[in-house]
Amino acid sequence: MWLPSVIWLAVIAVESTNLGSAERTGRVLYPIFHLLFEMDPARFALWHALLRKTGHIVGYFTLSVLLFRSWRATFPRLSTRWCLQWATVALLSTSLVAMLDEWHQSFLPSRTGTFRDVILDSTAGLVAQITLFAILRTERFRIEKSVLPKISNP
Repeated sequence: MWLPSVIWLAVIAVESTNLGSAERTGRVLYPIFHLLFEMDPARFALWHALLRKTGHIVGYFTLSVLLFRSWRATFPRLSTRWCLQWATVALLSTSLVAMLDEWHQSFLPSRTGTFRDVILDSTAGLVAQITLFAILRTERFRIEKSVLPKISNP
């Protein structure tokens, strides 16, 4: 159950290199945006920054969900699909990866490691855990609601 998490960690590690620098992604994306939307460089700079931050959110939200699944498989409990232990360890793991990622980037000339990105990534992990809690809790209530009337009316 750890394979998806490990693959996603590898994706984050590759994106943390010079391959994921703003200069490189800009060189790929600007011609596309210019062709499709006739976007000038100034407007593209804003959209490029927005897309890069969205990438942080999507990437670390996904990592947090995958880590939750991995920790749930590692520490199974028979009676529940969600527990605070899995969510906490997944969130702490996500935040640790974010810190290590930004620390690594601080050594690369084409990248900058920022504490703001650690906060953004960790917040995405927290939102993922809240979302998982809400989805799994709603699912549990729906299952209980459909099973309980059948049990009480023999």
